[in-house]
Amino acid sequence: MPREPKTPLLPFAVGLAKSFLESIEKVSTQFDVVVSTGSNFCIPPATIAWIKGIPVVNIEDCGRFVKPSKTALLLRPLSTITALQWEEQRSLLKGVVTGPLFPKPKLKPWNGGYILVTGGTYGHRPLFDALANTNLRNIVLQTGKVNPKPYMEKHPEWRVFTLTDKFHEILAGAELIVTHFGSSTILEAVAYQKPLVIVPNPEWTRTTGVEDAKYTARKVNAILISEINSEILLDAINEARKRKVPKLPNGSEKLAELIINL
Repeated sequence: MPREPKTPLLPFAVGLAKSFLESIEKVSTQFDVVVSTGSNFCIPPATIAWIKGIPVVNIEDCGRFVKPSKTALLLRPLSTITALQWEEQRSLLKGVVTGPLFPKPKLKPWNGGYILVTGGTYGHRPLFDALANTNLRNIVLQTGKVNPKPYMEKHPEWRVFTLTDKFHEILAGAELIVTHFGSSTILEAVAYQKPLVIVPNPEWTRTTGVEDAKYTARKVNAILISEINSEILLDAINEARKRKVPKLPNGSEKLAELIINL
């Protein structure tokens, strides 16, 4: 991945060049289609695919409402299909509206009585610190690249981990989800019908903004908090328990049909 949320320009340029070189070898003409899921690491392989005459499918991030993602914008001219997840995204990019792309639940949802708090791959220190100052006990905390040790020491009753390939199992049993503004976890939570609290990470400057988060929260009937402290977090969790998760049409099947028809 050439650029992470805080990667400076020079390492990004080096990483991007390396990714292009690797993509030349790895993107084979044996592929019928190359699908870009939206992050910046998709740009080199999708570009190489286009050069080699392979159709490119370009997916816009479901959290984009104010302006298009740079990846989707750059790849649009190279793409056979640009998939938009909301009708509102028509004003940002020319493409076809498929609907939100929900993952297929691997397990039947159940209520294990715990709150899943997740910061994604890179973690969410402000959220974790606010959470640690509460008296909540039945917490499952995923810290990503943030050091989990301080939270394990302060709350030995919590289940704390960095990353896991069993995330869907933990999510399926959660009472509700508290997450950073990450599209994949939000869509997973809706697919599993779990109430949501969305807490954008103020340390990230290159990702979707608070206005985008407001649109997303309305779409999935989530609680959005932008000021992060323990009291506000507790209020948001209590309010989320009262919310009903909407059942939204799944655009995954429509997009799959478009890809197959290529």
